Amino acid sequence: MDVPWPRRPAARRHGLRQDAAATMLDAARELSHGLGVSAFITGTDTDVGKTYVTRLILATLRNEGIDAVGYKPVACGNRADATILAAASGDLPRDEVNPVFLKPALAPLVAAMLENRNITLAELMQGYQHLAARHASVLVEGVGGWEVPLAPGLRVADLAAALALPVIVVAANRLGCLNHVLLTVNAIRSRGLTCAGIVLNQLEDEMDTAMITNKGVLEDLAGVPLLAHLIYGQDFLEVDSLLQFA
Repeated sequence: MDVPWPRRPAARRHGLRQDAAATMLDAARELSHGLGVSAFITGTDTDVGKTYVTRLILATLRNEGIDAVGYKPVACGNRADATILAAASGDLPRDEVNPVFLKPALAPLVAAMLENRNITLAELMQGYQHLAARHASVLVEGVGGWEVPLAPGLRVADLAAALALPVIVVAANRLGCLNHVLLTVNAIRSRGLTCAGIVLNQLEDEMDTAMITNKGVLEDLAGVPLLAHLIYGQDFLEVDSLLQFA
């Protein structure tokens, strides 16, 4: 059984004392072990690090003893992302993690047309339900951005709405990030979904003024918590940051 992550307490914005944080972590662990928590992970664009972030969250949850697995319902071009998530999910069969693979490196709608295939919401939901029935937490990674077309009349946003999970937005930290995040967060809200927070991903080692200042203003502009700012090459996620949505 999955339950949505509650919103982060307002006090978190100004920091919590370590004893209070420890208490929250214990409560989060109990909730996660007992009921399970899942989320939909989208990006402001393609190649912003959705799989990278999903893998880090999976590793953090599993290190805490939570039975968390990844789900990449649709992959195009190659199955590298699915292979990474399968390994991070305790070596699940790749076909369970990624039920739909299309060889052309194109938007799924176009790739499926070229392969004379039809992607249906039912098969994508079935793949999620299969995992959710067996694991405490399922992290669903979208393909590309929020409005990427999967099939005629079916977009990534439609899948997320059908799953009704809280949504985590992964954004590349660069000039234009603020606009892309605000558009994505507003689109998520328009679907009646909860945006659990933003993960700001540093794609390069050098930082310019836009990258430095994005972190300081993004949270207030979007009205949702900044869950993490991942520096270039970071290979871990602080457990404490998961208190904001776990």
